[in-house]
Amino acid sequence: MTTITFQLEKLTCPSCMQKIIDNVNELTGIETIKILFDRSKARVVFEDNKISEEEILHKIEEIGYSAKKI
Repeated sequence: MTTITFQLEKLTCPSCMQKIIDNVNELTGIETIKILFDRSKARVVFEDNKISEEEILHKIEEIGYSAKKI
């Protein structure tokens, strides 16, 4: 398992947070995703032999949120 943390932008409400969680959880290889709403950070645990950091980042951006690895 690999853990990555993303700094998120544009989190204006809890439903934004839930939208990211729901969409990232649809990806194969995601173990857990936790978002700290007040800090706009997402921590993702995933199987790096099934999905890449880039694919996770692309999914977040695909639904309209910007993120960068920290």
